[in-house]
Amino acid sequence: MDKKTLDEKIARINELYHRSKNEGLTPDEKKEQEELRKEYIDNIRANLRGQLDHISIQEEDGSITDLGAEYGNRE
Repeated sequence: MDKKTLDEKIARINELYHRSKNEGLTPDEKKEQEELRKEYIDNIRANLRGQLDHISIQEEDGSITDLGAEYGNRE
């Protein structure tokens, strides 16, 4: 897949969605739509994981627990 920006990928996902509702998609377009959706979801998951890995909580005893260090980077 070529190096499109996230905004360009989202625009293409939307374009393919609307085309699928109006005209239908060719097999190549269906494959492209599936690949773009997978890339988008993978990107969202990676961003969320990155945010969650940087969360720390203060315990009642005053200690700080770094949730990223304790639970992060699980595959």
